[in-house]
Amino acid sequence: MSAPAPTLEEAVQAALATVDDPEIRRPITELGMVKGFTVAGTKISVEILLTVAGCPLRDKLTSDITAAVTKIPGIDSVEIDFGVMSEEQRKALQATLRGGGQSAEPVIPFAQPGSKTRVYAVASGKGGVGKSSVTVNLAAALAKRGLSVGVIDADIYGHSVPRMLGVDGRPTRVEDMIMPPQSHGVKVISIGMFTAGNAAVVWRGPMLHRALQQFLADVFWGDLDVLLLDLPPGTGDVAISLAQLLPNAEILVVTTPQAAAAEVAERAGAIALQTHQRLVGVVENMSWLELPDGTRMEVFGAGGGETVASSLTQTVGASVPLLGQVPLDTRVREAGDAGTPIVLADPDAPAAKALDAVADRLAVRRESLVGKPLGLMVNARR
Repeated sequence: MSAPAPTLEEAVQAALATVDDPEIRRPITELGMVKGFTVAGTKISVEILLTVAGCPLRDKLTSDITAAVTKIPGIDSVEIDFGVMSEEQRKALQATLRGGGQSAEPVIPFAQPGSKTRVYAVASGKGGVGKSSVTVNLAAALAKRGLSVGVIDADIYGHSVPRMLGVDGRPTRVEDMIMPPQSHGVKVISIGMFTAGNAAVVWRGPMLHRALQQFLADVFWGDLDVLLLDLPPGTGDVAISLAQLLPNAEILVVTTPQAAAAEVAERAGAIALQTHQRLVGVVENMSWLELPDGTRMEVFGAGGGETVASSLTQTVGASVPLLGQVPLDTRVREAGDAGTPIVLADPDAPAAKALDAVADRLAVRRESLVGKPLGLMVNARR
């Protein structure tokens, strides 16, 4: 016997369950955002509760709800009335997202033993080697492959990731939880989202540590496949804090071919020896300039990336590969200034292909056996 046809109310509920909150990426019915709805002939009125009154994605919710509900046969118009959650409702939402009760405290999910998120800290010995460009392009390339990706702009003094990813929105706060803006399928958080205009950030060690801790624990990242951190140049406070907060983070070193840059990059990578973190590899940026006649001009010299990889391999006693060489290309800068990474804006460009190849290697990580049962049995001696 066939199942009875759903009622109109059940059809509306099912349609609303297909609409995800644009920031949290979970059904609005699951998040308690649907206060109720009424049906009058061919028209449906829906009451939606926003987390905050000035929700930046209100128009997106309107279009998604309208599209979902008007697919129901016999319904040709939708009226949406927006309200705002009470403090109790926001606290309930916060507890739901954190997977605990009302007293659930923020923790760093990526530092938990069961975390499946691959964490890559992108480091450099000095500024100006294109570390941030590499970070945002790798993030966009990984997201393009269907992975859930987040980026923390941990370069507190020199934050530039929001511009390069075209993020112009600000985070939304739900109680003491922060919803990060998204662009090109990448979730992003940066201190630049909390400062007025282009104001300078003048902080010392403890404040830097606290900022990084909040980015990791207070931001709702959801289930990420990959988290990238754009670190400040050198081996200062943020690198030390990262080792304390995320000891499982893997370090990716960016350098140019220039000998002076390579020497400094070696020092940045060697910090892994003291923090006991894994070095995932080296990316050589601005490797050469391709001329119109097909020849290459090595503007910054040659061999720096290979030198850094070989030196770090010897220093840490484990393989540190040269993951790729990215040619110098003005389109990388132009795409970054426009807010669309070159791997998306011009995927056939040589620089985009090189960055895509690095992303391919990062997308598959060798898993550690540390802390995992090996299934071996030992016979007791008699």
